[in-house]
Amino acid sequence: MKPARALLILLGVLLGLAIVLGALQALAVEVPQSLQALWWGLLLALTGAALVDALRVGKLPAPRLERLLPGNLPLGRWHEVQLTLHHAYAQPLALEVFDHVADGMAFEHLPQTVQLRPGEQTRITYRVRPLLRGHFHFDQCEINLPSPLRLWSARRYLALPGETRVYPDFARLYGAQLMAVDDWLSQLGVRQHPRRGLGLEFHQLRDFRDGDSLRQIDWKATARKRTPIAREFQDERGQQIIFLLDCGRRMRSQDGDLAHFDHALNACLLLSYVALRQGDAVGLATFAGEQQRFLAPVKGPAQLNVLLNAVYDLRSTLQPADFAAAADALLARQRRRALVVLVTNLRDEDDQELLAAVKRIGRQHRVLIASLREEVLDNLRHSPVQDFDGALAYCGAVDYLNARASLHERLTAHNVPVLDARPGELGPQLVSRYLAWKKAGVL
Repeated sequence: MKPARALLILLGVLLGLAIVLGALQALAVEVPQSLQALWWGLLLALTGAALVDALRVGKLPAPRLERLLPGNLPLGRWHEVQLTLHHAYAQPLALEVFDHVADGMAFEHLPQTVQLRPGEQTRITYRVRPLLRGHFHFDQCEINLPSPLRLWSARRYLALPGETRVYPDFARLYGAQLMAVDDWLSQLGVRQHPRRGLGLEFHQLRDFRDGDSLRQIDWKATARKRTPIAREFQDERGQQIIFLLDCGRRMRSQDGDLAHFDHALNACLLLSYVALRQGDAVGLATFAGEQQRFLAPVKGPAQLNVLLNAVYDLRSTLQPADFAAAADALLARQRRRALVVLVTNLRDEDDQELLAAVKRIGRQHRVLIASLREEVLDNLRHSPVQDFDGALAYCGAVDYLNARASLHERLTAHNVPVLDARPGELGPQLVSRYLAWKKAGVL
């Protein structure tokens, strides 16, 4: 409990009067005894009123609060939280409300002053923006309750438990279901390459049409129907995709509001959404993290929710990437041939260890390395050099990029495809490469 502004003002007035009376006495000016008695009477009255008011506010019941908090929140997006106040006060009352938002979330419109009216419920809203993924707990709410005479303000901490999970920004994924997949992919910048041949999996028989190849004709069906019948093929379904996700220190680089690790998660979920709609199975394996997680590839739209629940609380660590151990763990768990997408940030020191691990995986699976490139490097490379420090930064960036390019060339020379992309462009480029391989029949 602390004194309110009204009490402080009254005390200030009495203090001012005491200073004036004291100064007059020091100057040998006669002060009426009635004036001094009046001052003491005002002081005693204020003290008594303050004590009574403090006792009354101590017995004043706190309002009951309810918090309407979504169970799931997307990372980096603003969302409203609603507080409802229930009370039984007979008189209007103004109080201040502050909700104790979980660490790792930004907030707006807190604290708020609320006007409570007799017989009415009061609702207020504020906004939160998660800055981290994971499981977050809201413990309590704080209110400043004014005393009946407005001389005191009582701070009350009301237990108001709540929890929510912050997922990668999957709103874009679910929103894509409202439009055609091709239109959605084109909006993301994905370009599907022209098909170079027929699919590998039989789909149906249909009438022969102009433009069909003679190889598509089913001669037995044509003989029965006595009209040309063609076989229609589709892209092969039932492939398996496994994301081998680096959770180590090299994924902690920050580009904008998101770290490379969050960009990598968003890209993996984006490709998972597309692959699951294509009828393929999607799984996940992590390495260089506090906990090694593995999800076996599974088909069906429900697998996207499984993936979200498996990665929403993943954190990047300070551990180095051990590609040999990651290859051992993956080969021990994944027997069937799959497309393994290794998502990491390649360094020039990764040459021999990475190549050996990828070759081992490549004997049984098809491998694609997705390497995130720091956006600041591209900005430095294209920025004009104006001073000595700028020249040093430019030369360092170019030297580092050249070393990365040499590593990519060595991997490509060993038939290991590398996708080098800036973090914000990784998702569309992964989908483009997947669709190109899918139509070419190389998966």
